[in-house]
Amino acid sequence: MPQVTLRINGYAYTVGCKDGEEQHLAAMAAELDQRIDSVKLNAGQSGEARMLVMAGLLMADEVFELRQRLAAAQTQPPAEGHAKLGRRLNRVAKRAEEIAAGLEHP
Repeated sequence: MPQVTLRINGYAYTVGCKDGEEQHLAAMAAELDQRIDSVKLNAGQSGEARMLVMAGLLMADEVFELRQRLAAAQTQPPAEGHAKLGRRLNRVAKRAEEIAAGLEHP
């Protein structure tokens, strides 16, 4: 199991991961570090644990909102643009069938 050392808020954390997940883990740590920087800019320097909790809550809020949007998108009928595209594709398919039928019977 590979060990990856991540730097978050200036501190080093060594974390184990599966083979091939090192870059993904590093990207997640970078995202967390950016969130901590944002907390520091907006709320000022605070204790390490408090900043980690605030950054985690901000990320959890974003995940929650994205899940709600995804659930809503999955239950909504297709957008009008999709419906128009579907109708157009049906017309094109019908026309292609007419042309093909005309070629079969000269």
